[in-house]
Amino acid sequence: MKYPNDGFLPENIDDLKQELISSNKSFKIIPSEDNTDEYVNFHFIGKYEGKDVIYDAVLYTLKLHYQSELYELAEHEVAKKFPNYKGIKYEEDENGNLIPLKTEEEEIGWFITEMIMDMEEEGSVRVQEFLGLDTNHDFGIGLDAALNIESIDEEALEKFIVSFNDDTLKLDDTFYTFESEEEEED
Repeated sequence: MKYPNDGFLPENIDDLKQELISSNKSFKIIPSEDNTDEYVNFHFIGKYEGKDVIYDAVLYTLKLHYQSELYELAEHEVAKKFPNYKGIKYEEDENGNLIPLKTEEEEIGWFITEMIMDMEEEGSVRVQEFLGLDTNHDFGIGLDAALNIESIDEEALEKFIVSFNDDTLKLDDTFYTFESEEEEED
């Protein structure tokens, strides 16, 4: 039998099932430096077209989604104003200290900051909870979801998986904005 990718292979599903049983969890976190308390990449087993499949999932907070949207829009505006913009690359010296940015990079950084502050003030970016599936994913079924929760911990992952697999996941269709946290000065 031909499978769309390795996340559909019964032996891979069985291996993950055994790993989940031994860990007493319904998910396996994929090690990555990108994982934080606001973003987690993990695998779990669910159904697709009536058959078991591995979901390669990313769950993140709605606040992180909002901040990403702000930054993406600000970068789009930067590209219009600075045609040579290729992103800002921060480098460290031999002691691990950040090397000061070049003049144009610093100007771009300030422009991005101003754009984000303006968009926040105007409330021009609003986001809502969502779930997206990618059935042409390279491993299993890709799943992206943003939920309006403070942080992502094991309890949040378990709750998400149970509601997804039971088809009881209810997404909030309210649009939200968030405020950047001001850095406190000593």
